[in-house]
Parts: sequence; C-alpha cells; structure tokens
Amino acid sequence: MKRIIYIYIILIIGLFAQKRDARSVAMAGATSTNADGLFAVGFNPSLIAFQKDKPFMLQLGGLDLGFGNNYLSIAAMNTLSGDTLDSDEKTTIINRFRSRGGFTFNLNGQLATPGLNYASGNMALTSNILYMSSYALPAGMVTLMLEGNANNPDIDMTLGLEIMSVHELGFSFAVPFESYAVGFTLKYLQGLFYMGIDPDSSSANFITTPQAVYGSGTYYLRQGFGGAGYGLDIGIATKEFNGFRFGASLINAVGSIGWNKPSFIKDIIDYPLKWDGEQLSDSVAVLYTYKIDSLRADNLSSGKIFTSSSKVVKNLDEDGKVKQFNIRYPAILRFGFSYNKDDVLVSSELITGFENRLYANSRWRWAIGTELYRFPTMPLRMGFAWEGMDRTELGLGVGFHGGPVMIDFGFSFRNGMWIHSMKGLNLSLGFTMTSFKGRKDKKEDLKSGPSPLPEKSLSSKDKK
Repeated sequence: MKRIIYIYIILIIGLFAQKRDARSVAMAGATSTNADGLFAVGFNPSLIAFQKDKPFMLQLGGLDLGFGNNYLSIAAMNTLSGDTLDSDEKTTIINRFRSRGGFTFNLNGQLATPGLNYASGNMALTSNILYMSSYALPAGMVTLMLEGNANNPDIDMTLGLEIMSVHELGFSFAVPFESYAVGFTLKYLQGLFYMGIDPDSSSANFITTPQAVYGSGTYYLRQGFGGAGYGLDIGIATKEFNGFRFGASLINAVGSIGWNKPSFIKDIIDYPLKWDGEQLSDSVAVLYTYKIDSLRADNLSSGKIFTSSSKVVKNLDEDGKVKQFNIRYPAILRFGFSYNKDDVLVSSELITGFENRLYANSRWRWAIGTELYRFPTMPLRMGFAWEGMDRTELGLGVGFHGGPVMIDFGFSFRNGMWIHSMKGLNLSLGFTMTSFKGRKDKKEDLKSGPSPLPEKSLSSKDKK
C-alpha cells in the first residue's frame, strides 16, 4: 500500500495540467457567456461566433494548476489543536465527511501545447494536456478515530484513487444565426496514463464484536497506457441585447476513453512503472490484500495479527486477451448570463456535474465574476463562487493587453475565502499573441453632428 501512496505523491509533484485559463480562474469560472476566442473552448464553443470581427488569437503557452481538499485548512487545524471535541462537534465532522464521500484530495491542471492553440473567424483549434486526480480516505476511518468502535460494529474502510492524464485535441466551430449562435467542439482524447482502484473489485472493512476486532481489505489497482476516445461539447449563446447575453453549454456531452487498446503511444514510449521489480503493462494489474485477524487483549503482542501482500496478476480475459475498460469523461452543465456596459462586465452562472469524480461534482455551484476595463491595457478581474458554506471560492486576477501581446494571470482560494480558511489553491498563467491592433470590436467612428449629404443629392443651385 505504501507503493501506491509513493506513486501518487510522485505524480502530484511531477505532473500538472484541468480545463481553465487565467481569466476564468480570476472570475471563479463565470465565463461561459463572455469567454473570448479560443478560451471559449471548454466553456461554451458558441461564443467563437462573436469573434468574427476580431483578429486571430494564438496561444504561445499556458499553465493552470489547482489542488485542494474538503477539510484541512489553517483555521481547521487551529480549531482542533489542543482542544477536546464534544459529541456534537464530532457528529458534525463525521456527517460532513459522509456527505462528501470521505476525506478527499484532488489535483487538476492543464498545460497548453505551445503554438497549437489557434482561433480565427468562427473556428478554433486547441491542444492541451490535462491531468486529473482524486484520492479519498473513507469516512469510516474518521468515524473510527473520533468515536472508536463502540457504536460502529461494521465500518467501511474502502479507499478511493483515480489518476488520469489525457492529451485533448479539439476542433471547434460556431454557427451564427440572427439573434443567437450554436457551437460544437469535436475532441480526440489521447489517453496518456491511467491508474485507479477498481470500485467493483475492491472493498475493505473493520468489524468489531464483544470478543475481538478484525477486518480485511482487497484493492484491485488497474492501470492503462496509451488509451483513445472521443468527446463532444455543445453550446448556445445569444447576441448581446442592451448589454445582456445568455447562454448554456454541456461540456463532454459525449466522452469516454478506452484503455488497453492498440495505440501509437505504446510504440514510442515504454511503460514507465514497475512493481516489486516487475515491469507493469496493460496485460497485468496489481492486487493488494490485507487482513486483521482477531485483535484481542490477549494477543496484542502477537506478530501475526496484521498480514498483507501485494502481487502482480494477469489482466486477461478467458481467451487470453488483455481486458479492455472504458473510463467516462465527466460532463459539466453550465447556465449563465452576463451584462456588459461601458468599462464593466458582470457575469454569473450555475454549474453542475453528474457524478463526484475527478474535477466534477454533482452539487450545483453558483459563480459571479466581474472585469473592469477602466485601463484597457490592464483589465482587472474578480470572482466569487458558492457551492455550500464549506465550498466557496474567491478569485483575483489581472491582465496585460498591449498591441499583439496578451498576458493574463489569475489565482483563487479554493474551498475558502481567505488564506487561513482556504483548503486549496488555483494558479493560472497564459501568454497569447494577436494582431498589432489588439482584439477590439470594430465600431463605427461616430462624431457629433449630422453626416454631410452626398454631392449627387444636391441641386445645381446648392452646389454653387
């Protein structure tokens, strides 16, 4: 089991890259009705239709990294430090973990492929490396620590682990109509790496009786290398009416990755992991088991109370072929509106997923963001998101847009409003290139006074 934890830590340190950019991070994700150019991909592809009067956009590079958990913060540690919890406080903590699927950690990120993210007219081509991971300690472990086993004869101790890295290549286009536009993103998902505990083949428990305490656990750790799949994003947005715009999108409406299938990745890269000195491949899996045998007062000194083993097992079907499996790409539903007037943009939206996996969450999330254009070359941004009292987010950011250069930076406190209460952090930085005139809407140069009449419309007398 230690090997699993070590591998997880190495991946956290060494890999990065989830579908957010610096502007969306600063506005707490409230950009599904105002994302610009290629940054509309992943939020609402229909917005690409509204950049037709703007020059091209080429992203030279971008990096987004976010990590968090659902409990640990400076404030929470100070509350628990040196204090004795009463029964109600313990119950509150336990109920929180039970409703949140245990004590969870996650790391998501995105690395934009330099020079391969381009948008012009009503089309965009994007290329990003995404990294997603989630790890969950069971709520039963917290229950055991706080309440012991007196009132909990059978405690679920099943761990959760899922790590996935994907290269996402997308082609986006939008079709404008009289008062609205629809957009689509077709994605090819090149799976780079997957590791996860199979929930259907893994279980663990801790059982107490008046005579003894015992338990057992089995974890089937499957992994894939060089998967492949397809995805589809759908979006719709209205044109601006008196500064207002409305929109909705379904990101990853269709999307899954098949693992342990033929892939060119396997031909150019060797499988990177080993277990007990044996090279892992898509034809094997790791099986870890443990057993706690009758923990009693009279055998505490026995060395055979806890036994464990791990081994590499064949991952083959009855015909001797490698077992293939599909991993669903989590979907996100977004509804939003924005208001743009003079030097201020205000945007708000509702966001939800359909499952609690990786970056998705089945709870509704409300986000509101604002962008100030008082200084056109340096837009200022701020955002707030609410998903429950313990799941808030505060984002801040700034940009530098001078001539062809667009540099944007954003950060946000995850699951908390301030440094002492945050339970995670999101940082994002992007470098983009456009024309020397910058990305500005083409507007007529209106001047005071009526326009002069054409010369042909004047009579011969007036011409004199």
